[in-house]
Amino acid sequence: MKLSLQTDFALRTLMLLATWQRRATVAEIAAFFGISQAHVARVVNLLARHGFIRSIRGVGGGIELNRSPESVTIGEVIAAFEGNLHLLDCVGSEGVCLIESFCKLRGVLRQAERVQWEYLNSVTLQDVLPTPRQLQRVKPPGTR
Repeated sequence: MKLSLQTDFALRTLMLLATWQRRATVAEIAAFFGISQAHVARVVNLLARHGFIRSIRGVGGGIELNRSPESVTIGEVIAAFEGNLHLLDCVGSEGVCLIESFCKLRGVLRQAERVQWEYLNSVTLQDVLPTPRQLQRVKPPGTR
């Protein structure tokens, strides 16, 4: 499985918000990671639509986690952004291959996906958070 850049940004945004434990802006997140505000804004929009974060408008506004880090699994974030990821088309669909009725590889790949999703759904956002001290040592791009 290879995740999209959008999913990468979503996971990093959630990790940063959970570690900072405060409201942040799209500009702060973009600056911290050295990525465009437009990319972060798109990701934030999707994170809010899926209920992972909430957006507060106006003075003092920004974005913040909508759920506790312990209640968000890495698997559910990936599924929200990637949809159904299959190693091969035949794993998720019928009629894709001439040998699917007797192909043992299809079953192996289904099992591999099942194990992968079980694991990703067992790991929470809380499990992957850096410490605030680790984040403080990071020098965002463009700073010295």
